[in-house]
Amino acid sequence: MTQRNGTVRIAALADLHYARSPEPTVREVLTQAGRDCDVVLLCGDLTDHGLPEEAVDLAREIHASVSVPVIAVLGNHDFEGGRQEEIKRLLCDSGIRVLDGDATEVKGVGFAGVKGFAGGFGKRALGPWGEDIIKQFVREAVDEALKLESALARLRGRPRIAVLHYSPIQETVEGEPVEIFPFLGSSRLEEPLTRYPVQAVFHGHAHRGQPEGKTAQGVPVFNVSLSLLRHAYPDRPPFRVFEVAVGESS
Repeated sequence: MTQRNGTVRIAALADLHYARSPEPTVREVLTQAGRDCDVVLLCGDLTDHGLPEEAVDLAREIHASVSVPVIAVLGNHDFEGGRQEEIKRLLCDSGIRVLDGDATEVKGVGFAGVKGFAGGFGKRALGPWGEDIIKQFVREAVDEALKLESALARLRGRPRIAVLHYSPIQETVEGEPVEIFPFLGSSRLEEPLTRYPVQAVFHGHAHRGQPEGKTAQGVPVFNVSLSLLRHAYPDRPPFRVFEVAVGESS
């Protein structure tokens, strides 16, 4: 796959939840994404239970299906087994670029990635007040936002794409039960996107949310959860295609 007319085509999807008994269509989706686009983004929840065995099998599936660069972030499911560092290492060893406050450049496009965290949105976002455990919870969201900001700052002079698992805005989680909105993302993740503008943001996690929205500054945000895209666009492949002009800067 080569760039067409000065653009890079990105295929983004999330929430593969790759298990020991994987869904047979995952390979078909990955194969088509790699065939149609120049870069594939995997926006977290790559494994189902956060087991290294799942990561090994997924890496083998990706290696067999995709010949273009693959960039990923981990999700909360990838932390479930407490072996997230091993999962990250296994995926990286297979050639997948796993971002965790890191940045990478592919075909002239910069990608900054973090898992993100919860905490809620806008005026209803959880604040660091009261018990220590609440302050620690909020600190995790702040730390993830700072990691994202640091990664974006390293991509000056080239078009930037943000890769997350948790959402930075409420709009793309609407459709989920309102009671769980605070656990689906955090407005703190939106703040770095204002200071370091990006061409687009991709995330997963909200399986019943909305497929797209915008930040307060008008940046497109895409929820690319596999199950959501299948439901929202039954006649399309379940990944989002986004084109970036390589000559852009921000």
